This record gives sequence, C-alpha cells and structure tokens, in this order.
Amino acid sequence: MANHKRIYRIAFLAVIGGALFGFDISSMSAIIATQPYLCQFNERGFDDKGQCLGPSSVTQGGIVAAMPGGSLVGALVSGWLSDRMGRKKTIMIGSIVWIVGSIVVCASVHLSMLAIGRFINGFAVGICSAQVPVYITEIAPPTMRGRLVSLQQWAITWGILIMYFICFGCSYIEGSAAFRVPWALQMLPAVGLFVGLLREPESPRWLFTRGREAEAENVLALLHGNGDVNNRFVQRELQQIRAAVQEEHSHADARWSELFAPKMLNRTAIGVFTQIWSQLTGMNVMMYYITYVFTMAGLAESGTNAVLIPSSVSFAINVIMTVPALLWLDRWGRRAPLLIGSALMCLFLVINAIMFGVYARTPYPGEFPSASESMAVSGPAAWVIIVSTCLFVASFAPTWGPVSWTYPPELFPLRLRGKAVALATAANWTFNFALAYFVPPAFEHITWKTYIIFAVFCAVMHLHVFFLFPETANKSLEEVAQLFDDTEPGAIKYIGTPAWKTRNNRAVMMEQEEKRASPADTELGLISPAQECPK
Repeated sequence: MANHKRIYRIAFLAVIGGALFGFDISSMSAIIATQPYLCQFNERGFDDKGQCLGPSSVTQGGIVAAMPGGSLVGALVSGWLSDRMGRKKTIMIGSIVWIVGSIVVCASVHLSMLAIGRFINGFAVGICSAQVPVYITEIAPPTMRGRLVSLQQWAITWGILIMYFICFGCSYIEGSAAFRVPWALQMLPAVGLFVGLLREPESPRWLFTRGREAEAENVLALLHGNGDVNNRFVQRELQQIRAAVQEEHSHADARWSELFAPKMLNRTAIGVFTQIWSQLTGMNVMMYYITYVFTMAGLAESGTNAVLIPSSVSFAINVIMTVPALLWLDRWGRRAPLLIGSALMCLFLVINAIMFGVYARTPYPGEFPSASESMAVSGPAAWVIIVSTCLFVASFAPTWGPVSWTYPPELFPLRLRGKAVALATAANWTFNFALAYFVPPAFEHITWKTYIIFAVFCAVMHLHVFFLFPETANKSLEEVAQLFDDTEPGAIKYIGTPAWKTRNNRAVMMEQEEKRASPADTELGLISPAQECPK
C-alpha cells in the first residue's frame, strides 16, 4: 500500500507556504485600526480627543498593496527559479525571503520601511503560492491531487485565523509591541517550513527532467511503494513520467506566445479570469479591511476588542466552510461551486450596500480613527451588515476559494501548464494589488457604492462562468481537449460542447477506473496511463 501518511505530511508541511498569505492578511487587518499602529505611522495628526489619526487612506492602501505587488513579482520569478533549483528548494528559498521580510516589517519605524518589508514578504508569498501546488501535484497519486492542492486554500484560512488571534492577544500590550510582536511571530512558521522540508524529498518529476532518474525512482518508491522500487504503481508511474518528459523534449521549449495562439486563447482567458474573478469577488478586500466594516457597524463603541472578536468569528467561518470543498469538491465539480458562490456573494454585497446606503450617517469629527471609515450605522441595520458580511465569507470559502486554485491547472496540456498557471497566478496578484490600493480611498470617497461595484463584478462573473467555463472535474486531458476542440492543428473556433452543457461525469469515471485498474491499483489511487498521459 502507498505511504499516504508520508504524502499527507509533506502536503501539510508544504502548504505552510500558502498559510503565509493568511498570516499577512491578519497581521495587517487586525492592526490597522489600533492606536499603537496609528501613532507609530501617524501621517494625519491628532483628533480633538488627542487620538492618532494614522496614515491617509491612499497611504494605507499603498501599504497593504505592497504585499500583492511583491507577490506578483515573486510568482513570475518562481517559474524560472523552480525549473533550475527544484520545487522543494524554491519553496525553501521563499521561506527564507519571508523571514527577511518579517524582520524588516517588525523593525519598521516609518512608512517606507514598512512598505519595503511588506513587498519582501509578498515576494515570498508569490514564490510559495505558485510552487506549493506544483510540488504537491508532482508527489501525490492522481486521485489525491485535487484534495491535496485544495489544502493550500485551507492553509490560507488557517493562517488568517491563527494570526488574528495572536493579534487579538497582543492588542492588550502597551505601545508598539502590540503590533511588533505579531509581526515577529509570523516568521516562525517559515522557520518550521524550511527546517521541515530539509528531510523531505524533491519532486520526482523535476529530478527526472534533470537526468536524475535513479533518484526519481527512489522517491517514487518512498512515497508510493514503501521503499520497494519494483512496486507495480511505482514502475507504472515512472513510465508515465518518462513518457511525459520525452514528449516535452520532442518539442521546442514552451513559449509564452503559445498561450495566446488562436487554438489556446480560450483556455488562457478562462484560466486567467478564474484568478481575476476570485479577486473581484472582494473577498481579500473583506479580509484586509474587515475591521473598517465592523467599526462602521458600531462595534468600536465598546473598544477595539469589540471589533476584533466578531472579525475573528468571520475568519473562523472561513476555515470551517472550506472543509466541505476538501471533502466533496470532486463530487460537486467546478461549475456548480463557481455559479452558486458568485450568486450568493452578489446577494450579500447588495444587502450591505442597501444597509449602508439607506441607514448610514456621516461620522462625527473624530468618531473613527481612519478616513476610510466614512459611514456610521447602528441598530438592526448594523447587525444585518455584520451577519451579511459573515455569510459572504461563508459563500466564498467552499466555492471560489479552493476552485480558483484547482481549476486553472486542469485546463492546459502538460507542456504549457507551468507557464499558464504562472500567468494566471500573476493575474491574481495584479488584481490583489490594485484592489488593496483601491478600497481605502473608495470607502472614503464613494462610501456604500463600493459594495455595488463588487456586486456588479459578481453578477458578470456568474454569466461568464455559465456561458464559457466548461466542467473539467473527473475528465481526462483528451476530454478537456475535446471541450475546447483544439485537438486539430489550426483549430480556431470554440465549437466543442457548449460550457453550460458540460457535466461532471464522476460516476462514469469511477466505473472506468474500476474496469481498467486492478484491485491493487485502485487501492493506490492509480489512474490508467491513458488517462494520466494522453497521446
């Protein structure tokens, strides 16, 4: 039987790289409304009560956006680094970069130093968010890959929750230590990631591409055959890797321009927009600035902790509601979660817009510390906003969260998959950067209409998914190619099965696996060579 415990251990260790993104979200969102932070980075002076007003909305947007800006660069660099250094070593490099960035952030005494530190942290997040799924995919048995890759999204939610409670505890500390301690502690998971990976194997596929076939065989035996290189699964997996590598070497190196060729353009657009739309839902914006929302809903009247507690509840919802996707995403498919998620998020954004638009008043001078907290709501309307925000989070967690990481790699042929996923990830961080910078001044100047903008995005993405996103769950690569009708040279039209007519044929796939695989192979999670390496 395969050594699944070892595979799960490696996966849970590797996704710490994804959790770093969650740590960053919480370490900023839980702190930006506190007096120690506002006083340390005070740019606007003091209010009538002598309270620090902190950075301007534009400056605060720039501080938050520095992280996704660094992630964009890190994601683009990670592909080149991974091909030369290996998947594992690249993730380890990302962990070292994160530690350096955390030291700079922790020691920050002015805004520019803080922005530089966050850019360095973002560079690390970009590396890890792009390469952790690749590493996991290349060590896992075929039937476990979807679940294990989805662990990255779950790790992000855990990172948000854990760091938020750390920040909550540190909010009782006087002075700048209230935010410096959490910023220092966030480097510890990266230390654990680096040390833990030292004793784990490199990706067998990467080893094979570097001519280290014997090492690749030993890794496969360790992970899938309890050390037995003659194990049937190990030998068949080795043959599949050899065939895939030979196929790649029979063509010229994949070029970026191929992703925009007529026969591939539709796939590229869908993969890139999957990541773009995941940002335009507004979820990460909610995570970064959720304390702004709850402060405007009146929770700040009882003190800072009254804001942090319900914010942590929404983060806990994020963790819990991601679990169903880990268990049943392959049963649900890809289209259904995306369609249901976009519809529900649109509804809750509209509810928030109505509550703020109808019931909000202009804050009194000095009532809120940030200029972005430009509305004040109390009474039943405030509780509707709080509940609606939590339901928005619960709608994103099992839908666009995990599917946005799982769907793009399924769209592309093997030779182009690395560059295609890197491009999609870069699009994610580009829009993350833009939105992080946009939201504070948006709340300040257009107030409740900010919610309307994201609601419109959710409505448009719902239509886009319905008409153009085909179902790829439980389909071989040949079947995906037929969906796009790009199997014939020079094909330029999308004349395959319309996206809204594609189905998740899980029952059919399970039946085919039972017929094609021996009992031993089924136990190991083995897919036939025809499915894994189509001609």
